[in-house]
Amino acid sequence: MSEPFEIFLGTQPGLEPYLLAEAEEAGFPSPVAVGGGVTFEGTWEDVWRANLTLRCAARVLARIGNFRALHLAQLDKRARKFPWGEVLRPDVPFRVEVVTGKRNKIYHAGAAQERIERAITEELGAPVSPEALVVLKVRIEDDMVILSVDTSGEALHKRGFKAGVGKAPMRETMAASFLRACGYDGAEPVLDPMCGSGTFVIEAAEMARGLLPGRARSFAFEHLVGFDPEPLQNFKTQAPTWDTDVQFYGSDRNVNVIRMAKDNAERAGVADLCQFKPVSVSEIECPEGAPGLVIVNPPYGARIGKKKDLYALYGAFGEVMRARFSGWRVGMITSDAQLAKATGLPWLPTGAPVAHGGLKVTLFQTAALP
Repeated sequence: MSEPFEIFLGTQPGLEPYLLAEAEEAGFPSPVAVGGGVTFEGTWEDVWRANLTLRCAARVLARIGNFRALHLAQLDKRARKFPWGEVLRPDVPFRVEVVTGKRNKIYHAGAAQERIERAITEELGAPVSPEALVVLKVRIEDDMVILSVDTSGEALHKRGFKAGVGKAPMRETMAASFLRACGYDGAEPVLDPMCGSGTFVIEAAEMARGLLPGRARSFAFEHLVGFDPEPLQNFKTQAPTWDTDVQFYGSDRNVNVIRMAKDNAERAGVADLCQFKPVSVSEIECPEGAPGLVIVNPPYGARIGKKKDLYALYGAFGEVMRARFSGWRVGMITSDAQLAKATGLPWLPTGAPVAHGGLKVTLFQTAALP
């Protein structure tokens, strides 16, 4: 594993272009978009840097090897010969997740998982635990057993500071991707008129200040062979942040979630950049100063609110945007094109839908409003 190896950055299907752009900007070597993520050849330093710095990545997998296996006895034999000790520690619990297809000779995922776990435990001595942070991801494809280790642990949208969330929350990694999709680069104000626990507002403010998304959490790679905490700590300490005059605005008619959003912004270290108010959509006022981006993830009717009641909400939102937000761009995430149309806003052509909470959602965008 001293040579460069394949690193996979996972994301929701449909969001790959934004993760690719972020990986390119971050200087990772020759990243390529594939289904469900981005892949590149890199080192263990790239692994921890990706976990720490990429806002759009949901998790980071390190490809540690592969071998062919046509039946379970062969899988067992080759798993026992694999140099697990180069990556896994004998004192750290692990677990194995297997995905296999019907076209393989080995198609029973549970049996494959059992053989690999037993081989590692008996050859390396590491204990198996269903709660283990270190997860070996195994994919059996065309009789090839492909081995990766999940270097993130908890999914990367868990930034480590958000104590409270509202109903049907937008994950931070998705919020960062949608902000990027709207052309947001940290230099303009952002307003979310249905902000819930403040995800879009806080994510945008962190980007404006240059804060590392993974600064407040730990990762699974810290429990692998050869991890040295000193370079990681030095990187965190030396990472540049900057002052900004840009302000960020969130509002919601629910007083409780506004309190939650304020607390979350405080923990994230951006409370001084964020203003949260308990007001309804029809009462939103346009902030003074240069125009920016309005981004909103309203109820869709599938889980929150009845759809027929939502037409009035979407209509009121569109009316306020047209009347008070001249010069601002609008980004709106919804699963329902009819609701989007009810805003009366001049939407641009849309991109690919994205899976979110069991639904397919689409980002609708406008150019700067007249």
